[in-house]
Amino acid sequence: MTISARAAADAAEVAQALERENAQLREALSSRIVIEQAKGILAERYRLAVSDAFEVLRSAARSNRIRLHALAARVAPDAPTPPEIEDLVNRGTSTALSADRAGLEV
Repeated sequence: MTISARAAADAAEVAQALERENAQLREALSSRIVIEQAKGILAERYRLAVSDAFEVLRSAARSNRIRLHALAARVAPDAPTPPEIEDLVNRGTSTALSADRAGLEV
């Protein structure tokens, strides 16, 4: 292989790696947006701090062995709260649901 052919092959390899990385970053950004929207909805719905809403979402996903993004995608402003989250909130077992939740009506 000549030097120019090797350089072209290396450039093609780098381009492919950059395309893969770009796709991964786009997917991560998309996932992040869905999670941020779910946090906001849960914070408003249950009058939680956004950080507490994330903890509820994370705890529900972990305890039900669901990917965080998949559970967050099911949280919508005009739809009922997914049962995995509703159960956690009703039990009040999440560390996110501290004493601040004591007077909250769900």
